[in-house]
Amino acid sequence: MSLPPLAAYPALRLRRLRQAPWIRNLVRETVLTPSDLIWSMVVHEGEGEVQVPSMPGVARLSVSGAAQAAVEARRLGIPAIAIFPNIDGAKKDAQGSLAADPDGLICRAVKAMKDAAPEVGIMCDVALDPFTDHGHDGVIEGGKILNDATIERLVEQALAQAKAGCDILAPSDMMDGRVGVLRRALEAEGLQDAMIMSYAAKYASAFYGPYRDAIGSGKLGSGPVDNPADKKTYQMDPANTDEALREVALDIAEGADMVMVKPGLPYLDIVQRVAETFALPTFAFQVSGEYAMIKAATANGWLDEERAVLESLGAFKRAGAAGIITYFAPQAARLLGA
Repeated sequence: MSLPPLAAYPALRLRRLRQAPWIRNLVRETVLTPSDLIWSMVVHEGEGEVQVPSMPGVARLSVSGAAQAAVEARRLGIPAIAIFPNIDGAKKDAQGSLAADPDGLICRAVKAMKDAAPEVGIMCDVALDPFTDHGHDGVIEGGKILNDATIERLVEQALAQAKAGCDILAPSDMMDGRVGVLRRALEAEGLQDAMIMSYAAKYASAFYGPYRDAIGSGKLGSGPVDNPADKKTYQMDPANTDEALREVALDIAEGADMVMVKPGLPYLDIVQRVAETFALPTFAFQVSGEYAMIKAATANGWLDEERAVLESLGAFKRAGAAGIITYFAPQAARLLGA
């Protein structure tokens, strides 16, 4: 964008518009509100809360606790919650069989949350890694992640979630073609109102570690997969940007209603490119590693937590994100409503 000719100092003093809170508020270009937030939340079997050691302030919630959290989200003005499961390791297998259980943890949590606060949208992760004993996102054969066989399992999982009342299905697996197969399956089942927010540009990032702690998939690397300690054969190379646009374009063509970039802050350039290129609702995920870094720095007195939280979330809006999935959602909503 080319700027018009500017007056010279002293006729032009940019500090005039910064001199008091009222004028700063009046001319602010980007505004963050609770309605921009999706609360990222982990649920577990059993009762009570279980604190996540690597994510201070984040706890795995019971099904009843998740229902109470949905009521709290409604009170705070948070429009949606993204839920992720912590599954008992003894119940996991190589195929992630529990992922499609209509009576499983996620489906029960969705029903409880919708009963408690039907006005709050529920987003479900469509992925096998919380349910597999190897921690990978797909079906494995001969040391390889099988693309099409994985999609079959993901469709079964997503249909169970949609029938339980999930509003937004969010496939995070990065298998080729899964959005189109899922959209056709939803139409065939009469679930045409179910929305799809694809993890369209999901990078093979170092910032997911605390999340794997939270959901209990930290065994990544123990399975019979080539390069088993990472997910680089299906998640994106952090060095690539044009590839992200190709991934997003494919998911839109296949029927995605919204797209996501993950992680968040290290990939603000991708958020901006996607939002500007496609003019489709583009979301960013402020992932567990980003949360943990802010919490660790503030615990050591190196950052002001409240300012860091709001500044980091505001950066996503400034880059063009329609909204942000974040573990800071309830804290940020309270700060914004103060």
